[in-house]
Amino acid sequence: MSSIKTGKVFRSTGSWYVVETCDGTSVLCKLKGRFKIEGLRNTNPLAVGDTVDFKMLPDGETGLIERIHDRNNYLIRRATKLSKATHIIAANVDQMVLIVSLVKPRTSTGFIDRLLVTAEAYHIPSLIVFNKYDIYNAEQEVLLAEYRQAYEAAGYQCVYTSATKKINLDVFQSELNGKISLLSGHSGVGKSALINAVDPHLNLKEGAISQAHLKGKHTTTFAEMFPLSFGGFIIDTPGIKEFGLVAFEKPELGQRFPEIRHRMDQCRFNNCLHVSEPGCAVIKAVNEGEIPEFRYINYLNMLSEIEE
Repeated sequence: MSSIKTGKVFRSTGSWYVVETCDGTSVLCKLKGRFKIEGLRNTNPLAVGDTVDFKMLPDGETGLIERIHDRNNYLIRRATKLSKATHIIAANVDQMVLIVSLVKPRTSTGFIDRLLVTAEAYHIPSLIVFNKYDIYNAEQEVLLAEYRQAYEAAGYQCVYTSATKKINLDVFQSELNGKISLLSGHSGVGKSALINAVDPHLNLKEGAISQAHLKGKHTTTFAEMFPLSFGGFIIDTPGIKEFGLVAFEKPELGQRFPEIRHRMDQCRFNNCLHVSEPGCAVIKAVNEGEIPEFRYINYLNMLSEIEE
C-alpha cells in the first residue's frame, strides 16, 4: 500500500496538477473522482495554492490526489459572463496584488473595484500597484493622485511602479517578501515584467502589447505558483479581460466597500441599499465628497448586475 504524501499545488493545467512536497519534490498528479465546493459549479475543483494528500501510482512517477485540505481562503470568478459555473483562481493566499495601469492598456476603476469587492468577500487583503508610471502624462498623474487618495482612504495600500525605469521596485519587493501573493490584472499591465525586475532568476515570459487594440496578449495560460528568491511565493494568473461577480446578494454588496460599510449603521433603514432611500448616510457622504463618486457609481453598476 502506497504511503500518503502531502504537498501544495503549484500548477494546474486542466486535468493534471504539479504538486510540490515540503522537500521540494515535484510530482505530476491526477485528481481522484469528483470534488465539489459549497454547492457551486466549478470548472476546476482544485486550484493553485491548495494543500492536498496524494499517493504515488504504480508507475512510480505520477500521483493520485485523494484529499483536498480545508482552505483558509480562495478567490473565485464567474467562468464566463453568461455562465453559472465558477472558476477558482487560487487558494490559501496572503494577499491579492492587483497590478493596474492608467495607460497601454488602461485599467478601468470598474474592473479594479470588482476584484477588490471579491477579495473583500473572501477576506483577502489587497495591494494596488499602479504600474508603467514612467509613461504617465500630466493628466494621468492627476488621475493617479485622485485614485490613490480614494483607495487609501478606503484602507487599501497603493504603490506606483515602473519595471523599465526601476521606480519603487524596493517597495514592491518588500510587499511580496514572505507572503503568498496572488497577482491579478489585465494582460499587458506588466505583471511578469515587474516580477522579473525584482527577481530576475524567475525569467517569466513577458507579453507584447497588441497595437491593434492596445491590449496585452495573453502569455500566462494557467495559474502557476513560483518561489521568490528573497522569500515568499507569487501566483501568476492569466490576464483577466472581465471579472464577473459570483454569489453576491444585494444587501451584502455594500459590506464589501469599506467606506460604505463604515457608514451603513447610520442609515435610517437597516435594509438600505444606498440607492435613493431617505435618510441614507452613504448618499449623504457621496454628496458631501466623503465617498468618491466613481466608487459609488461602480457600486451602483454592480448592484444592478446582481440578480434578485
